[in-house]
Amino acid sequence: MARAFAPGNISCVFKVIPHPDATRMHSLGMGFTVTEGVEVTVSDAHETEVLFNGEDIKFPTVLAVVERLIQNSGVTGIRIDLTSPLPLGCGFGLSGAAALATAYALNELLHLRKGTESLAMVAHVAEVENRTGLGDVCSQYHGGCLVKLQEGAPLVADRLPIAEQPIYYRYFGPIQTREVLGNREQTLRINRAADVALNTLRTLAHAKPNTELFNACFAVSKQFSVESGLLSDARVIDTIAQIEAAGGVASMIMLGNGVFSTHPFAGAVKTRLVNNPARLLND
Repeated sequence: MARAFAPGNISCVFKVIPHPDATRMHSLGMGFTVTEGVEVTVSDAHETEVLFNGEDIKFPTVLAVVERLIQNSGVTGIRIDLTSPLPLGCGFGLSGAAALATAYALNELLHLRKGTESLAMVAHVAEVENRTGLGDVCSQYHGGCLVKLQEGAPLVADRLPIAEQPIYYRYFGPIQTREVLGNREQTLRINRAADVALNTLRTLAHAKPNTELFNACFAVSKQFSVESGLLSDARVIDTIAQIEAAGGVASMIMLGNGVFSTHPFAGAVKTRLVNNPARLLND
């Protein structure tokens, strides 16, 4: 048996970088990791099965990681127990977190001796091929508040000088990443909005630490959510407006019908922006 953890990731801005090679397809943008994430326990089994919070689940992204790592190993099956307090499909990057934590734990269980960068790429490719994400694994591999500005390098990111701090969020429902990534017209609109946001993020990436830097990131994210057309749920729009009216800053979680803010608000759950990369867990 082996255990690993990968943090949830809140994505604020993303641009789709298409490529026929899954190791080169990814996203540019900005996001940050939070305290909560996915813990995984892997163990030998007669056949492979995946459980999420104790319930059987079809999880193609995780299964792709398992199939890749157990090939030619003689292993016939693996039991993958995933646990998380965060919801699936609501913009916390749980597919990426589950894939990355599974890769780390399997590497330990099977004594594969693969490096963490190699394992992160296995998880990233599984996400791309199953259309469950494009950039979460990179953030979860590094941890912290990150900007990704280098095209063609899915695991390269720069950490913004933003302190660990409380974050408040509320989710209203899921958005299917697969449907968004499969819609060419919507992807073009997202990328046009992302280009504007990335220009600002390049400037912020070189900014000196200051108390207004994170607020500037929120402004970029909010503008992107509007111009991309992704901000369309009335509950999300109204919640952001209420937070701003009270003097706070807020934006939409990408990709989910949810809101995040540095200020408490009605119905919100408290988490924390932390620099917590994926890692093995020792008993």
